[in-house]
Amino acid sequence: MTLLQTLVTVMLAAVLTDNYVLSKFMGICPFLGVSKKLSSSLGMGAAVIFVMGCAAAVTYPIYTYLLVPFALTYLRTVAFILIIALFVQLVEIILRKLLPPLYNALGVYLPLITTNCAVLGVTLNNIDDGYTYGMSIWNAICVGMGFTLSLIIFAGVRRKLDQADIPETFKGIPATLVAASIVSLSFSAFSGMM
Repeated sequence: MTLLQTLVTVMLAAVLTDNYVLSKFMGICPFLGVSKKLSSSLGMGAAVIFVMGCAAAVTYPIYTYLLVPFALTYLRTVAFILIIALFVQLVEIILRKLLPPLYNALGVYLPLITTNCAVLGVTLNNIDDGYTYGMSIWNAICVGMGFTLSLIIFAGVRRKLDQADIPETFKGIPATLVAASIVSLSFSAFSGMM
């Protein structure tokens, strides 16, 4: 397989077939919380892509050149969470200074990127899947793109839900969860691609 084919395969897997939100059910909290508006979905998606890419770029060498040689691999989860928290703080400071409306729109969900299991999951899976340094960063960026795609799609679905005539019993969280499961089910059709 050529490098281009490998890159495309990793991207299609991360965005469609193994979408962390819709297939692996990681990152559900910001998915449900921020997907009410397209603008906040795009902002959260960009923040997650940045944090995932940077976290993968830093965690891989720390794991490979620090934790493995000193037999400290059991500390990888703690080390990775600290690195992710550092990048989330960086994103939070940048958004607060440069884009206050987006910072306010994301609210509590921005700091929750630190505990977003999708961000931690991609860094751990990069190691477990044996990706190289470059492929780890590419995979993390593609997983972030899949996360963003999920948010954008669901923002449209939620807009339609708000306009729909739904029985009173199902309004709000029940309708949102049913819609999320239908969107997730629709992504299972992509599993035959790979």
